[in-house]
Amino acid sequence: MESKLMKCVIFDCEGTLVDSEKLCCQALVSVFNSYGAQLSMDEALSHFNGGKLADILVETSQRLGVKVDIDELEPLYREKTRILFQDQLRPCKNAVKVLDTLKQHGIEVCVVSNGPRSKLEYTLEISGLSDYFKGAMFSAFDANSWKPEPDLIQYAAMRMGFRAKECLFVDDTLQGIRAGVAANITTLHYRPNPLSPKWSAEGAMSISDLSEVLQYCADVPPLEYHI
Repeated sequence: MESKLMKCVIFDCEGTLVDSEKLCCQALVSVFNSYGAQLSMDEALSHFNGGKLADILVETSQRLGVKVDIDELEPLYREKTRILFQDQLRPCKNAVKVLDTLKQHGIEVCVVSNGPRSKLEYTLEISGLSDYFKGAMFSAFDANSWKPEPDLIQYAAMRMGFRAKECLFVDDTLQGIRAGVAANITTLHYRPNPLSPKWSAEGAMSISDLSEVLQYCADVPPLEYHI
């Protein structure tokens, strides 16, 4: 694909635009340790993959031998994350500068999430990023398809009015980058945390800082020129 033709950047939300991975894992540790399980923060981070919440809770329950119904675990986890997000959620490093730079150069942006739209809107609002994505927030519940299936990414591109080759997709999870590659969209695996699992997906390119997104957009100088 011609990477310099990008006219729209599709961002994943949690772990990509907002620094939520540690908070989500902190919530996991709190919930499972309350049932007597021994789950460390490092272990939670090493297994966290950003998939559907139900799958994460079931997999963690099975791995730790915790026999608690998902209908009990999910509301506890959501409440823990709500409190942590409210108090501590911030944009990822350089997210605001990158979004400002893209806007200044006429590059459209949108955001996608496997979570419900209400959570997506709430997350962007409390992190101060919602104004960048007015009318450009897309939930898997809208597309009725969840990453790693490509439908959500294709749906977002279509709703933004662009062809796949005109879009760039950025995600921090294996499910996400698999979805982007399957959607035939240039895909960047954002991996700022050295504790994150060292997986990849064939066809995706790895970045460690969001400022590297700008290298894939025509006529957008590097971020350091704008600091």
